[in-house]
Amino acid sequence: MDSFINAPMTFAVEPTASARSNARIVAAFDFDGTITTCDSLQRFLSGALGWPRFALGALCALPWLAACALHLTDRHHAKERLLRATLGGRPATQVEQWAADFVEHGLAQWLRPEMLARLAWHQAQGHQTVLVSASPSLYLQLWANKMGFDAALCTELEVSAGRYTGRLASRNCWGPEKVRRLDAWWQDDQPTLLYAYGDSRGDTEMLARANVRWYRGVEQPPNLPDHLNPSHRPVA
Repeated sequence: MDSFINAPMTFAVEPTASARSNARIVAAFDFDGTITTCDSLQRFLSGALGWPRFALGALCALPWLAACALHLTDRHHAKERLLRATLGGRPATQVEQWAADFVEHGLAQWLRPEMLARLAWHQAQGHQTVLVSASPSLYLQLWANKMGFDAALCTELEVSAGRYTGRLASRNCWGPEKVRRLDAWWQDDQPTLLYAYGDSRGDTEMLARANVRWYRGVEQPPNLPDHLNPSHRPVA
């Protein structure tokens, strides 16, 4: 793990009010483990399929999942095997309804209030907010729209002839791919100040690019104003 993750967090000074109008300030958030307390893909699949069907699919994909854990294959191919065994061949209308139900009724129980408050703080400051996650845009785009993110850069799933194939339509948005997605999103208009929030090895490159970075389990975010803090006490 890069040494900066274990070092004390430093926070950049924002531009002055006169400079802020010309500044592009962006806050990039990982999702699983950072905003949530869990792996959202597992929760989505098990909720949509039911635990018996999900467990059977995970068992079918187990050789590739184990190989990924042992660094014998990459996350892209392991994720595809799991998705083929669970969503492969299912009608897009059915899967997308599952996604809408998950966002509307299931996801909230695994969200961290302090990170929702952090998101609200950035939005109140007029910062652009972007969700950058290896989990599928299938449901994260819906959630990001609901929460007012400016963009959701996530893993895309392939649909063919009205059915999910179980293959990925993009590279798995993890590690270096997160930085490539951010670069493609802001193009030549790079931010004056970049905040990044993450919790795992898959966020290392994104955190390294940030002026202001936070790694869950090492540092707490700065205190929020009371009216934005869900507990009405300092987060840190």
